[in-house]
Amino acid sequence: MPHDVSLISTIAAGLGLALVFGFICTRLKIPALVGYLLAGILIGPGTPGFVADVGLAGQLAEIGVMLLMFGVGLHFSLDDLLAVRKIALPGAVLQITVATLMGMGLAWWWGWSLGAGLVLGLSLSVASTVVLLKALETRGVLESVNGKIAVGWLIVEDLAMVLVLVLLPALAPMLGGVGAEQAAAGSSLDLWWTLARTLGEVAVFVALMLVIGRRVFPWLLWQVARTGSRELFTLCVVAVALGIAYGAGKLFGVSFALGAFFAGMVMRESDLSHRAAEESLPLRDAFAVLFFVSVGMLFDPRILVEQPLQVLAVLAIIIVGKSIAAFGLVLAFRYPLNTALTVSASLAQIGEFSFILVSMGVALKLLPVEGQSLVLAGALISIALNAAVFKAIEPAQRWIRSRSTLARRLEQRDDPLAELPMETDQGLLTGQVVLVGYGRVGRRIGEVLLKQGVPFVVAEQNREIVESLREQGVPAVSGDAAEPAVLIQAHIARAGMLVIATPDAFNVRQMVSIARQLNPQVEVVVRTHSEDEAELLAKESIGRVFMGEHELAQGMAHHVLERMGKAGTADAHH
Repeated sequence: MPHDVSLISTIAAGLGLALVFGFICTRLKIPALVGYLLAGILIGPGTPGFVADVGLAGQLAEIGVMLLMFGVGLHFSLDDLLAVRKIALPGAVLQITVATLMGMGLAWWWGWSLGAGLVLGLSLSVASTVVLLKALETRGVLESVNGKIAVGWLIVEDLAMVLVLVLLPALAPMLGGVGAEQAAAGSSLDLWWTLARTLGEVAVFVALMLVIGRRVFPWLLWQVARTGSRELFTLCVVAVALGIAYGAGKLFGVSFALGAFFAGMVMRESDLSHRAAEESLPLRDAFAVLFFVSVGMLFDPRILVEQPLQVLAVLAIIIVGKSIAAFGLVLAFRYPLNTALTVSASLAQIGEFSFILVSMGVALKLLPVEGQSLVLAGALISIALNAAVFKAIEPAQRWIRSRSTLARRLEQRDDPLAELPMETDQGLLTGQVVLVGYGRVGRRIGEVLLKQGVPFVVAEQNREIVESLREQGVPAVSGDAAEPAVLIQAHIARAGMLVIATPDAFNVRQMVSIARQLNPQVEVVVRTHSEDEAELLAKESIGRVFMGEHELAQGMAHHVLERMGKAGTADAHH
């Protein structure tokens, strides 16, 4: 037996203590991830007693990030990403800029160099995708419009950080870091060449994945599934996720996390993608725990005592500054208040890219070591508080709407998408179907209704989808259907049926309550993912409930056609 068992001891101590502290936190009504972070602190070098291998823990955490991002890709198609590009792309870029400037201002106040300020600001500007996904999954809104916008926003941030990590070494000499004395006139040309090469490598990787990967990897998954071996199928899923992620990093300079995300996106083209997600879930959960443990191991508790004001300043930028910037940007794009608050809460923490950035900043002699400690302190505390920030969304929404007319004006003022066009055929607004949500399921229902000539109006939060539908001649309004004004604009008072096709079941009861107040005779059809939720909705006489993914849209469409008097065509279609 080998005497060096640091890998085994790190995994055993990390998972064992995470279980103990996670259980205690759960019993105390505190998020379990706080317990995972405490476990990491306990076995880290900043506290006495047993010290686990920090390097190994970091690599295990990287595997967790890759598997988690692979799982996101399995549920997040290219169409989903493109659907939110008009808000995610400019929003993320502007938010990174604002947060970076705030961090640079803080560094200037402390007397740090320009390079130190740039590294600090960038590290505070990018949120942790791992933490966000856990928060969205816990709330059951990962596949909602708000969830897709938040995930798309962070994917843009990740892409931006990939460029930063490649360019930072080239910029270091000009910023006073390593190689400053060798900086010459040719540095500018070298920088542009590095940027062009990086963009080219990322473009080649994305093109290969979308053109070749979308065909090869689903085919491979199907071939392995035909063997009937469950362990081979699981092995194929994990091997593809980690293999593509590693290859993306080594061959194209793309981060492991981003490579794994694209691996999941191309695997999603397979009909077996749901099974792939289920098979990889236990591994994803286990390594995600190790990610939080590794974060705790990097933290030195002494920073809280030695520099408390600096820690509070960093936290203020992470939780308050970034959130306010994102809140204003989302409202400026005329998205609902709930979307603005969800995106703000999503960004109120920092994570994996921040750790990589500060480590590189210290290595390049741009950032002082105390800067790394401050960022780690900010990460640890913001991650621990993030669940509470998400819980504050609903109370904050009620408080803002009860005290401020400005937010309501920003949501609806002079918004052409919040009302149906004047030229809409009034004959289509009596006895129609009001279809809430136009994602994968809603789109398929809409296509069936169009084919069968059943009039319907779409209520959808994604403004780009509403614009696209109107261009196709389909009546659609933008907004949250849990708001009376949105259902009123969809003419729910004269509708024959309300079909709720959005996976965000959080506001279903409110939607149904408003609809029945305005139209007591309206028939309701609801989509849900959970058996418990389906039973509860059925007991409350919400309406006809459909559950699951497989043939969900077909079943809902068949029922709608049947109830709208299209029984013959419904049977033929089915």
